[in-house]
This record gives sequence, C-alpha cells and structure tokens, in this order.
Amino acid sequence: MQGSTPQPLIQDSLLSIAAARPDKVAISDETHECTYAGLLDDALRSAAVLQGAGLARGDRVALYLDNTVECASAIFGTLLAGGIFVVVYTQTKAEKLAFILNDSEAAFLVAEGRSASAVAEAIAHAPNVRAVYTTHGEGGQAGFVELQDAIANATTEIRDPGTVPGDLAALIYTSGTTGRPKGVMMSHASFVFAVGSIAQYLRLNADDRILNVLPLAFTYGLNQLLLTVSLGSTLLLERSFAFPAKTLNRLRDQEATVFPAVPTVFATVIGMEHESPYDSVRCLTNAAAGLPPAYHGGLERIFPNAALYRMYGLTECQRVCYLEPHLVSKKPTSVGRAIPGTETLVLDREGAPVEPGEVGMLHVRGPHIMAGYWRSPELTAHMLRDGPIPGETILCTQDYFTLDDDGDLYFVDRSDDIIKTRGEKVSSVEVENALHSIDGIKTAAVIGVPDELLDQAVRAYVVLEEGALLTEQEIIRACRALLESFMVPKRVSVVDALPQTESGKTRKRNLAEQLGASLKLSGRPSPKDE
Repeated sequence: MQGSTPQPLIQDSLLSIAAARPDKVAISDETHECTYAGLLDDALRSAAVLQGAGLARGDRVALYLDNTVECASAIFGTLLAGGIFVVVYTQTKAEKLAFILNDSEAAFLVAEGRSASAVAEAIAHAPNVRAVYTTHGEGGQAGFVELQDAIANATTEIRDPGTVPGDLAALIYTSGTTGRPKGVMMSHASFVFAVGSIAQYLRLNADDRILNVLPLAFTYGLNQLLLTVSLGSTLLLERSFAFPAKTLNRLRDQEATVFPAVPTVFATVIGMEHESPYDSVRCLTNAAAGLPPAYHGGLERIFPNAALYRMYGLTECQRVCYLEPHLVSKKPTSVGRAIPGTETLVLDREGAPVEPGEVGMLHVRGPHIMAGYWRSPELTAHMLRDGPIPGETILCTQDYFTLDDDGDLYFVDRSDDIIKTRGEKVSSVEVENALHSIDGIKTAAVIGVPDELLDQAVRAYVVLEEGALLTEQEIIRACRALLESFMVPKRVSVVDALPQTESGKTRKRNLAEQLGASLKLSGRPSPKDE
C-alpha cells in the first residue's frame, strides 16, 4: 500500500508521492484537476510567496477558502513554508472571521475573491494580518494581492524551515455551539498518526477515489485530504452537498470508492430516488454525529457493495473509535472500539473503570490527542487530564458512554444533553433513535426544557419525510410503544428543518428559541405560544 509507511511531517507524503507518481491525479474539484506533481508545484510556489512575505516558522496562515484545489495547495504550501494553517469555513461571517484572525494572531490570510467585502470588514479589526491574498481576479482591493499572479511569478525554491514532528501544523476552530470558537492545537505528529490509523482500519489504498462533500475547515473533511495524499489516492472534492443530485451523479460517473458523510447527508440520500445502486462505493463512513440505526437498511440498498463504518470522534483528537462493518447488524447502536494504536477508558466520577452496562465518561489515550486549546489554559485543563502513567496526558471527551461485555462502546449522550426528568436521566440520543425508527420521520432532535413538575420535560422536534402526514399525537403514541414512559416526549413539534452547525451536527443549544422564531415567521405557533 503506497504511502502507508508513517512519515514524520504531513507534507512528506506529498513530496514522496509526487516523486514516485507525478502524473497520478491527486485532486479533482468541480472545475479542474491536478496531478501530484502539479499539487506539489503549486504548494512550493505558495510556500515561496509566504516566505517571501516574511513568514517565520510557526506563523499562522488563515485560509478562508472553499473545498478546492487552491485550498489544498495552500494547506501544503503553509506547511512547507513552516507555518500553521487555520482553515476557516467560508460561510463564516465577518465578525467571527475577525475573532478567529485575532485569536489565532494570523499573520497572513488567503481568501476567496468573492468574499473580498467580508474579508475587508474582518481585517479592519485584525491589525495582526500583514498580507491578504485573494483568488480569481479580485486583487487590488484594499491592498489585496491576487493569489494566482503571485504563485505564477514565484519560484519553487524555498528554505527549509526546520519543522519537527512535534511542531503545530494546524489550529482547528470548533464550530462554537457552546460559546466562542476554540482553536484546537494539532501537531504534525498527531495528524500523521491519526491519518495512518484511520487508513489502516478503513483498509484504504492508493487505488481509492474518495468523494468528499465535508468542509476542509473541520477535521472530518480535512482528514479526507490528508488520507488521500498519505496514500497516493485520488480526492474528488465537492464544495458542499448543496446539490445532492449533481454530487451523486459525479459519484457514479467518476466511480468513487469511498463516501464519508454525516447523518444529514445520508438522510437526504436515502430520501432521494435513484435509477440504480452505486456499485463502485466500497466504503461508507459516518462521524460528527450518531448515525440512526434506521438508516442502515436504506444505505445498504443504495450502496450494496459498501462496508459501513459507524465511528465516533471529536475535534480534540480527530477520531476515537469505529465499529467493524460485520458487527453493524449485530450491534446497530455501537461505535465499536478504539482506533489502532490508541486506548479508550470509560471512567466513573472517581476515575475508576465502569462495569459493562454502567454509564461513565469516555477518556482517550494516544498520540493523536490535541496539544490543547490555543491561548486557553483553563479550557485545556478541563479536557486534558493526568493519565494512568506518570507524566501522561489523556483526553476527557466530556461525553457519556457505556460498554458491553465484549468491550464495544455505546454513545449515551453529551454531558450537556443529558435530560433530567422525573428523577431519571434520559439520553436524548436514545429518544432520537426511537423517533428515527418511526416511518415518516426524516430526522429528529430532542432537548430538555424547564418544567415546574418534572425539572425538565423531554421535548422533540422532528422533520417529516416528503408526503408524510404524521401528527404530533401520532408521534407521541408511537414513542410510547418504543420507550419507557419517562422517556416519551411531553411535546413534539413538526418543523421544516433543524438548525445545524457548519459541520453538520444539529444545533441543540437554544433550539427551542431558534425554532420558535422560525415557526413564528411561518405562521405556526412557537413553543412559547403553545
């Protein structure tokens, strides 16, 4: 398997594969494709541009770019120059962009030309940014430099910045659902290890063609790029999943073999009509949010040759565990065991391992955990704890899990999403899984809302399949047949859509208030009006 031997730095794989297979297609985006030789050439020229502008080892380079070849070459260019890349989701507004630029103390910004106005607004409040490069003919605005011209006029000769594996490679900013965004510090060593471990258990190789609709600004999407280059395979890059039919046509036409996605993407795919199965896909992966078991049958029908990997991870360590595909039917709600080379521990409040079936907090050991949160020692101390070996640091996920007699893991809930009602603790995930099993429900989210008698009441919001005519009372009756009485939602609201984070998770924080506003606009009674 070419590229499978671990290399010290992220960019080492690009250097070796560009030398061995220069004409192999590395990345094909929606407008053009590039070979490994072309990707390396652009990355070296980008590095030369940054070094020529004064980039010093460890400087941060913000990349406000779509899922494109340009973004990929900018990531590797930053690394080759000795910098730390910070990919920012392009739907991020100017105020949040300014916050990230200031918090990361970014010295350089590379942005889409169409975002020039938002960039100008953001850098007006980010005096640390020394140079701005924009794509596609938007140079000249407010001193911005046209990126393509700068690259075309640059050399491929760069100085060796002296990067070592322990140096930071990236700051990955969380989506900010629990407050202001936090910059997760990831080293070269952590990325190289994680990518190697993921490639091993997914059984990927140089012949794979990975179709990616996930933002490169988040680890699940970013890892598709890093996996591709580590293996010498090909990445079919989509800007988003905004046009599902077009994306699936490309998946079929270009014979993609790997399709990573989140539950909202899979729900859309299952709800569509398909002329025939997608036979080329041999690997489906799900992370970022739990995959409802009710989706398994639809995915098996649409992708009959694909092994389905149920996975769990978080930005702070990229990936934690996975379930072997042959166990999906036997353990449909499990996320399996620790990825190769790591260990998971489910601990009680005293730090002792729990027994099978008992709920505890998941902790992770391994070389892939973050170095901490950028400039946030208190938040870092909340997540990184002393490990069982003196001097060791482990990650506390802040998520509740159980394990079975075989040692396989089951996600119970995020610590903030446990609902306390009638003196009992209710897993919102368990209720959501029950809702997803009801015919006619496309997707659902469950939260706890204050209640004078119950402490918290279980409240569900559901999106129906097209043409479904379920009433709220019918949904509650169906839940009574599936759940213990204290878990049954007290109220159910049928809505047009659920609010989502940029990475595809349901935005549960202040869900009732957000949906209340949208329901008022649509003429329906809001939760407060009911």
